[in-house]
Amino acid sequence: MDKVKDFKARETLITGAGSGIGRATALAFAQAGARLWVVDIRLEAARDTAALIQAQGGVARALQCDVADVDAVQAMAAQVHDEIKALDILMNNAGIGSGGRFLDTTIEAWRKVMDINLMGVVHGCHAFLPAMVARGKGGHVINIASAAAFVAAPEMPIYAASKFAVQGFTESLRGDMAAHGIGVSAICPGIINTGIVASSLMQGALGEQGRQGRVEAFYKKRNYTPEQVAAAILRAVRRNVAVQPVSPEAWGMYYAKRLAPRLVDKLAGVQLPFLK
Repeated sequence: MDKVKDFKARETLITGAGSGIGRATALAFAQAGARLWVVDIRLEAARDTAALIQAQGGVARALQCDVADVDAVQAMAAQVHDEIKALDILMNNAGIGSGGRFLDTTIEAWRKVMDINLMGVVHGCHAFLPAMVARGKGGHVINIASAAAFVAAPEMPIYAASKFAVQGFTESLRGDMAAHGIGVSAICPGIINTGIVASSLMQGALGEQGRQGRVEAFYKKRNYTPEQVAAAILRAVRRNVAVQPVSPEAWGMYYAKRLAPRLVDKLAGVQLPFLK
């Protein structure tokens, strides 16, 4: 397989790039010489990221897209392909958090999270991979999963299900794309200091006044940064890593699931400390 080790002039598209891990990774790729397509559901946020890249001498285009809308993703791909033959790197990063015990969750919440976290990844791959394959010069796909794809907390049934699905899809896609020289990596961050908690769908007890703020405060205090995740992502692409845990707790969950599954089962009913 032709590993993507040099990012200079590589056409790279990142969804959810208006903030957090998406923005940090866009900046990291740009600093390594890549040409960025910066996508977010909020056009102004995408433009802000593109402006940061351009201020550093990089090349970036800002695009608006709701990844849950398959027609919008296909239209975005058509716009990109009007200018270039194919992407070199595709990063499906856009996502939404959720919390709440299963009996407190609604079907509407399940559909919204799955449409963004899972189908957004599928939509991105459907829209951009055919051109990457047809070009015949390899490339790389990055799908953002989560440490929740290793160990599913009882308070995160929807989120965990979406990220387990991304992880499984990525594993299947990796095997499929290997014949075309295209690497595929699942990135599994743990507790990262981004704005995901503030925008999460919290239901039941987790939606009570003040609870969401306490979770946000815990993430900020933990302060594992998006820039640290971005650095891990670039390393994973260079090495064509299949699954990349990011942060100590993510690595702990990764190994615990494999080496101590009974312990993981016992801990399944223990409430996460920052949710109390």
